[in-house]
Amino acid sequence: MPEIKFYCPSWGSEELVWLDFSDKVKHAGYDGVEVYPLQVPHEKEEMLNTLQSNNLEFSLLHSEMTEGRDVEKYYASLARNLYELATHQAPELKPQFITSQTGREYYTMDQMAVCFAICARISEETGIKIVHETHRSKWSYSAHAVKAYLKKFPSLQLTLDISHWVCVSESYLEDQEDAIDTAIARALHVHARIGHKEGPQVTDPRAPENAEAFAHHIIWWDKWMNHLIATNAVKCTITPEFGPSPYMLNRPFTNEPLANQWEINFWMKDYLKERYVSGIDFAD
Repeated sequence: MPEIKFYCPSWGSEELVWLDFSDKVKHAGYDGVEVYPLQVPHEKEEMLNTLQSNNLEFSLLHSEMTEGRDVEKYYASLARNLYELATHQAPELKPQFITSQTGREYYTMDQMAVCFAICARISEETGIKIVHETHRSKWSYSAHAVKAYLKKFPSLQLTLDISHWVCVSESYLEDQEDAIDTAIARALHVHARIGHKEGPQVTDPRAPENAEAFAHHIIWWDKWMNHLIATNAVKCTITPEFGPSPYMLNRPFTNEPLANQWEINFWMKDYLKERYVSGIDFAD
C-alpha cells in the first residue's frame, strides 16, 4: 500500500489568513494544502512560512481562461504563469507538483501538443512535476477525449477528477469503462469530489439521496488504489475537493449554503483515510 497524503483545498477558505488556515488544516489532520492560484503571488512568503512551521506539504493549481481565445497569447500566458508557480518554494519547502487546468476544449490536438511541450519544458527546467486535471472546458473535459489524448501522448499524467466527466456525460460512464481504466493508470493525484448526472458536485455525500453517485466514485477510487498497489507506488495524494458556491448550492433568496464545505471535505478525508489507510472498508 502506498503512503497516502491528504491535502486540504485552500479554495473556499480565502477569508482566512495563512497563519489561521494552516493551523486549522494541521489540527484537522491533513498532510498538506492544495493552493489555488488567486492566493499565490502576493501571499507567497506568508504561505511558505506558515506551511513550513506546521510541517505541511503543498501543491499548486494553475488555471488560465483569460487568454484562451488567442492561442498564441495563451501559450505565452501558460509559460509565464507556470514559471511563476514553479518558483514558489523555500529552501526546505517546494510544491510537490502543479496541477494544471491546461488549454481549452476547442483547441486542436496539435495546439494542445504545444501546451504539453511548454509544461514538459518548464517541469524539466524547474524540477517541479506538472500534471493535468480532468476538467470541464479543458482538453480533458470528457472520458473519451482523454482516452484519445493519453494514447497519443504517453508521458501525460493526470489529476483525476471524474466528477466533471459524470456531469458532461450525464451518466455514470457505465459504457466508458475502458476510458476510465486508461485514465486511472495515468493518475498521480485525485480530486475526491462526487458529481452527479446533472452537476459536478452533490449537495452532501453523506445524504442517502446521493448514495448512487457516491458508490460509483468509490468504485473508481478503489480501482485507482488497486492500480497503485499493483504497480508498487510509493506515495499518492488525495484532495477532498468539494467547493464553495456555485459548486455548493445555496438556498434561494438567502444565499445560504445548503451544507458546510469545510465539514464535508473533512468528512471525506476521514472516510477515505479509514477506507485506505486503516483498511477497514477497502479490500483489493
